[in-house]
Amino acid sequence: QVDLVESGGGLVQAGGSLRLSCAASGSIFSINVMGWYRQAPGNQRELVATITGGSANYQDSVKGRFTISRDDAENTMSLQMNSLKPEDTAVYYCSADIRTDKRRPNVYRFWGQGAQVTVSS
Repeated sequence: QVDLVESGGGLVQAGGSLRLSCAASGSIFSINVMGWYRQAPGNQRELVATITGGSANYQDSVKGRFTISRDDAENTMSLQMNSLKPEDTAVYYCSADIRTDKRRPNVYRFWGQGAQVTVSS
């Protein structure tokens, strides 16, 4: 079994910063792509950023403000959010595509529990 636990959500004023963290534990052989998604009330879930072993990609609305990173030795990932705007308010979910067994190539996507980020104006 694999668990993804998020931390770091909260309330911040516009222009402020916040860092989200995601820690994976359990039966982990390797982690492929990891990412952050968000969903605001009344909106569909949208991809914020992804990171592989060699590259990171960002949604246009967060480029230059958000930075995604990962530490494979610790099975953790973070999202540094700077210059936050009210429109960034959402529940943020981390995800990880994980191979759970060294003997089997199957990869499964796991999700964190969600972290509320609220940006006030």
